[in-house]
Amino acid sequence: MLLTIDNVTKSWPGETAVPVLRGASLALAAGETLALTGESGSGKSTLLHLVAALDVFDSGEITIDGTALSGLDEAGRAALRRERVALVFQQFNLIPTLTVGQNLAFHARLAGRVDRDWIDRLTGRLGLGALIRRYPEQLSGGQQQRVAIGRALAMRPALLLADEPTGNLDEDSSDAVLDLMLELVAETGAALLLVTHSPRIAARLERRAHLAGGKIG
Repeated sequence: MLLTIDNVTKSWPGETAVPVLRGASLALAAGETLALTGESGSGKSTLLHLVAALDVFDSGEITIDGTALSGLDEAGRAALRRERVALVFQQFNLIPTLTVGQNLAFHARLAGRVDRDWIDRLTGRLGLGALIRRYPEQLSGGQQQRVAIGRALAMRPALLLADEPTGNLDEDSSDAVLDLMLELVAETGAALLLVTHSPRIAARLERRAHLAGGKIG
């Protein structure tokens, strides 16, 4: 398995700790696509952030490509995100001072493996060739999301994490963006863990799991 989530717990601190995950477990093989659904506030995004090593869990274990996250320090977690895991967020999170072309290459440069031919292919497949010198503020929401997907896939991650990646788009744009994402994920061989509240989106992926009561069913 590329990704293993084993009995993971997470609570938010405070005068009284608020449990979010109460022993969540999940496994995802290389090349698989899985949609994680659940009610708002169920902990879907929290779990995705733990897998991305953006936060630390209280107990249990998350293993990615043979690496146990509990054994990583901050530098190790940053290296994991730089080299093996990529993220696509609902809010796009593009760098406003960089052009489309510079945004597309950004993650690959951090990983030290810029493949110009692959980035050029991504640019064409995502329909961004005519926009390469524009800045994010000059793009529509759908165009910005395509740039975000291209940036994430430019370094050929082992695992792609997507948090409501089409949540800000209308249905037609959402379908087009998802089509492209699934095609490119299949081409790179990456595994995809996608958080969504939409049964229609979830049905497009190979597997589905539901998070409720802090556990995955």
